[in-house]
Amino acid sequence: MFNIGPYRIDNPVVLAPMAGVTDRPFRQLCRQLGAGLVVSEMVTSDVRLWNSNKSKFRLDHDGEAEPIMVQIAGGDPEMMAEAAQQNVAQGAQIIDINMGCPAKKVCNKAAGSALLKDEILVRDILQAVVGAVNVPVTLKTRTGWDMDNRNISRVANLAQECGIQALTLHGRTRACGYKAPAEYETIKRIKQEIGIPLIANGDITSVELARHVLEYTGADGIMIGRAAQGSPWIFREINHYLATGEKMVAPDLKEVQTILSGHVEGLHAFYGDYLGVRIARKHVGWYLQAHDHNKEMRSAFNRLESATEQRELITTFFNNLLGKDQAA
Repeated sequence: MFNIGPYRIDNPVVLAPMAGVTDRPFRQLCRQLGAGLVVSEMVTSDVRLWNSNKSKFRLDHDGEAEPIMVQIAGGDPEMMAEAAQQNVAQGAQIIDINMGCPAKKVCNKAAGSALLKDEILVRDILQAVVGAVNVPVTLKTRTGWDMDNRNISRVANLAQECGIQALTLHGRTRACGYKAPAEYETIKRIKQEIGIPLIANGDITSVELARHVLEYTGADGIMIGRAAQGSPWIFREINHYLATGEKMVAPDLKEVQTILSGHVEGLHAFYGDYLGVRIARKHVGWYLQAHDHNKEMRSAFNRLESATEQRELITTFFNNLLGKDQAA
């Protein structure tokens, strides 16, 4: 348990912001399944672009549990400050600054982890955003630009000096992308250097690893990203393991069907039939990795064009699986 400003985070397991994944339906589902905190998809700091459909969906937090945490990205202090103010006006209760995204299209615009090359600009952005809003501001970043330029110690201390109220540290450099092993030793060292809450991120894919990272680094929380794709129940499983030292029984087929179907219904309702059908395809693909070994179901699902067809195929697929289970 830890605090970000006035907000107490009771469960230490946080859903990472992932573009194209952590939309409102997925955030709400992960909260229901035990995430102590969820973060919106990255929103551009250029408010002139907010009239696009993509931004409108990303800025929609209607009905979400508090605190509502929105991540913004950009490389201009004034634009970042304005984006923070606009998000707060629309209900954001915590603003998270992205200095960790390694994607080329983000870094090419001098945003995300590209900012780590310019510590003066880092300071200017942090000061501008903290000074612009009356809600807590947090920072998500990496250990540095590359293995020869790991400046996280300076950046973390600078963040604390600027008034950042929590730090999420992905234990890789920008150059590492998602390939090299996460640097838990670096996260441990930074935790000892700063006095604000630290959330550890990177390669946390199991309940055992979740507990190990928390204990080894001394972090206040852990952030789960890709491991939640198709397995949003990982949050309750980690919470249970941390509390009891015992593993939860994995969800049975009926519960997987219920969770998946509810998620797909949520996507259809949120995006409408046309977009909802298309966005559901990737989520269903993740859910079915463990159950559709020859990929026939996923291939068929990806060809469907209507919400009704998607619902019917999910029902048929799981009825067949459940029938096989009972027959066995």
